[in-house]
Amino acid sequence: MSGEEEENAIGDVALILEHKYEQLQQMSDDPTNQISQYLCVLGNLCPETVDEGIAMVPSIKNIGRALDEEAIEKMLTDLSLIKKFE
Repeated sequence: MSGEEEENAIGDVALILEHKYEQLQQMSDDPTNQISQYLCVLGNLCPETVDEGIAMVPSIKNIGRALDEEAIEKMLTDLSLIKKFE
């Protein structure tokens, strides 16, 4: 690979990484994505009640649009259904 080809390849990689970085920044600001992150955390911790889930992950009440206890209960119900099939 010549020096010029190498520089072009490095430039292409830099553009790809910059684009990916911008995508990740946008995703981190998206409340929908934040909810999935909380669902993942709750899935790892396996709380059995809403109060237990909030005690383990207090910030769950502070995301973009605060989750009410019904939404958290639905997450826990969905997770328990998934666990039954494992």
